[in-house]
Amino acid sequence: MTDSAPGGRPGVRGVPENAGVRGVPENATAEIGVFGGSGFYSFLDDVTRVEVDTPFGAPSAPIAVGEVAGRRVAFLPRHGARHEWVPHRINYRANLWALYTLGVTRVVGPCAAGSLQPDVRPGDFVVCDQLVDRTWGRADTFYEGPVPHHVSYADPYCPELSRLAAERAAAGGIRVHDRGTVVVVQGPRFSTRAESLWYRAQGWEVINMTQYPEAYLARELGLCYAAIALITDYDTGVVPGGSRVSPEDDLEQVQPVTQAEVFEFFSANVDRVRTLLFDLIAALPPKRDCTCSEAIGPLPG
Repeated sequence: MTDSAPGGRPGVRGVPENAGVRGVPENATAEIGVFGGSGFYSFLDDVTRVEVDTPFGAPSAPIAVGEVAGRRVAFLPRHGARHEWVPHRINYRANLWALYTLGVTRVVGPCAAGSLQPDVRPGDFVVCDQLVDRTWGRADTFYEGPVPHHVSYADPYCPELSRLAAERAAAGGIRVHDRGTVVVVQGPRFSTRAESLWYRAQGWEVINMTQYPEAYLARELGLCYAAIALITDYDTGVVPGGSRVSPEDDLEQVQPVTQAEVFEFFSANVDRVRTLLFDLIAALPPKRDCTCSEAIGPLPG
C-alpha cells in the first residue's frame, strides 16, 4: 500500500481499528463487490464508508460496505459518486485493487450497454460470456514485470457467477440473455454507423465502454467477475427486424443513441438492477466452484 492508515493499518482509512484480514479492519471487509454504472451511484443504506489507498492511486470513490442477506458487500460506483470519471479515465486498477484489499472474491459489474442485434432489446439484460477489446491506452495489468505473468483469458467471465446471475434474472421475470459478446470501445464518443454495422456483422450482441479492463483486472487478481449489461439503446440505429439503416428509412429508423437517453433509461431501471443484485447475492453459495482464483500471480508489493 502507498501509506498507512491511523493506528498502523496500511491502506484503509475512515474506520475504527479492529481485527481484520490483509490489514483491513473487520467492519471494512467484504466478500462480494458490486460496481455501479451510469446512473447507479448508490446501493446499500446502512453502510460504512471506507477510503482505500492503493499502489495505483485512489479508486473512483470511497467504498460503501454493508450487508445483504448476511453477506458482506462492498459497493463502488466506477464513474465516481457524481459521474466525474469518464470511461477512458477510470482508474480501473485502483478500483479492483481496493476491492481485493477488502477481501472481495466475487465481483458483479452491472453496466449500461447498447444493443447490436435486433433481438436484444432495450430493457433486456445480457449476462455476457465473451469480450472483444477495442480500447487503447488504458492501464490494463497489475503485472508490469520484471517477473512475467501471462493470464489465460479465453473465457473472460466466471461461469458460476454468470450462470447464477442469469438464473436469478429469469426467476425475477426479467427478459435476460444468458450469453453474449460485448465489444468494448474507447469512448467517450459513441460509434459511427460504419463501426456499429461492422460490430453487428461479427455477430456481437453488446457494445459498452467500461468492461475492459475491468473484467480482465478482476481475473488477474483471481476474482470471479460477472457482467450484467442493461440494454439502453440500439447504438447507431439497429432496426428491429431490419438490416442496414439509411437516412431515408425515417419510418423505421431508430435514432442514434445520446448520452441523455442512456442516463435516463438506466436511472429509470436502476431498481430492477438493484433487485436482481439482492437476489443474486442471497443465492451465492459460500464457496466458489470455479477456477478463477488460479489466475493470480506474483502481485506487486
